[in-house]
Amino acid sequence: MAILSNLLKKGIRLRESLEQESANPLDLQKEQLRKLLLKSVRTEIGKKYDFEGILKEFRNDPDAFYVRFKEQVPIYDYNSIHAEFWHKLQEGKKNVTWPGRVKYFALSSGTSGAASKYIPITKSMVKAIRRTGVRQILSLSKYDFPASLYTKGILMLGGSTDLEFNGTYFSGDLSGITAGNLPIWFQRFYKPGKKISRNRNWGDKLDQIVEHAKTWDIGIIVGVPAWLQILLEKIIERYQVKNIHEIWPNLQIFVHGGVSFEPYKKGFEGLLGKPLTYMETYLASEGFLAFQALPNRKSMRLVLNNGIFHEFVPFTEENFDLEGNILSTAETLKIDEVEEGKDYALLITTCAGAWRYLIGDVIRFVSKNESEIIITGRTKHFLSLCGEHLSVDNMNKAIEMAAEHFNIRIREFTVLGIPYKNLFAHHWYIGTDDQVDKKVLQAKIDEFLCQLNDDYAVERRHALKKVLLDVIPAQVFYEWMRIQGKEGGQNKFPRVLKGEKAKSWVDFLKAKELPNG
Repeated sequence: MAILSNLLKKGIRLRESLEQESANPLDLQKEQLRKLLLKSVRTEIGKKYDFEGILKEFRNDPDAFYVRFKEQVPIYDYNSIHAEFWHKLQEGKKNVTWPGRVKYFALSSGTSGAASKYIPITKSMVKAIRRTGVRQILSLSKYDFPASLYTKGILMLGGSTDLEFNGTYFSGDLSGITAGNLPIWFQRFYKPGKKISRNRNWGDKLDQIVEHAKTWDIGIIVGVPAWLQILLEKIIERYQVKNIHEIWPNLQIFVHGGVSFEPYKKGFEGLLGKPLTYMETYLASEGFLAFQALPNRKSMRLVLNNGIFHEFVPFTEENFDLEGNILSTAETLKIDEVEEGKDYALLITTCAGAWRYLIGDVIRFVSKNESEIIITGRTKHFLSLCGEHLSVDNMNKAIEMAAEHFNIRIREFTVLGIPYKNLFAHHWYIGTDDQVDKKVLQAKIDEFLCQLNDDYAVERRHALKKVLLDVIPAQVFYEWMRIQGKEGGQNKFPRVLKGEKAKSWVDFLKAKELPNG
């Protein structure tokens, strides 16, 4: 059991994991916020918002610290915190939102905005991500895996470790930053290895992995489902085998994150010779927020004692406008105030200098006592043109149901909300290379959504007058991403396109003379 024994040899203990399992969630979160404030009290943001004064409230009644914190520190999104503070970090200034200078910036996938975002990655955050990664590896002991698995290679399909350097800071995918900072003990398990990982050309990198694949003994694969599926298809084609297990017979685990795996599942499993164990992670550019801690669950456990303080904003019309922007009057809650089964937008305060930061994801608690969550969408990827309140979670499920019903593999999809005869319509684009009648597929997806979402069913009888659907080759989605500079690594195709990105997509399809309504 080489991986686990290496962890133990390096003195990495289960203390943090055991602490979260036994301690009160609010107590853990309160201590995290206290540590973050204490560390940042002398920074520019700490002085502006009197972190020292907030810290004094921790000695008072149990809720005083949070009342003072949210009264004094405003809610930020990327644009507002970058304009006020983070741009100074890119100029090389120190002690702005976290002690010292920031050496690394993660480029986000930019699924919501028009351009990439530069998210600061501090030394403290690199260590926190590593600690949470170790906790996830240690959680494998709760699964029924053979000891031999822990001696196998781990293929992590991510961005280039050859980061851009502008004379002040390094920038690149978070996966590239973290892979470039792997501990020495882990490097013997890590594939594709240092040389291939440095390659910035995504197509060349995939080809290099394919050529080396047969020499590796892989037990775990890690990455975004769409790109891993493309890689496995290339390996199978290159070696003329029936499935990936003919190349990697010991492959047992797929660790995925970033998007729901359900729409990809049917196509992905067609590449396997035997079932895999799927494990979900919530590793965003802003931090490692949660991971699947127990087998036979689809939920993830929020990490409450490793450099992140969480707040929760009920995802309602009282707190967000129709474009998914948070309102200045928004209600925020700490972890003991949430309810199971309700959707919340996440605010995070982190050891990378994010403060009350709207990360853009929407989650739902499935177990408050265990802090177990699922991701239901993005604040700006919900469609609610007329009150249909259609979530990415609804869309993913409808696509999964349609793929099963028609026995087709749907590789990608996206939806646009559009005006239609003074009212509204949804326009779906389905990426599949299988034969299917688009009118029949459109009717079935519409039917499934009516079953899944009561609000949608009501509006289909009123203001949501039309559902359009076009079927296009899956490769078209990846071509558009390449043009957007979003090929590979952690990049995901947006499930809902709005504004300039929607226009870019429609113009792209017209230029290719592909169906568009």
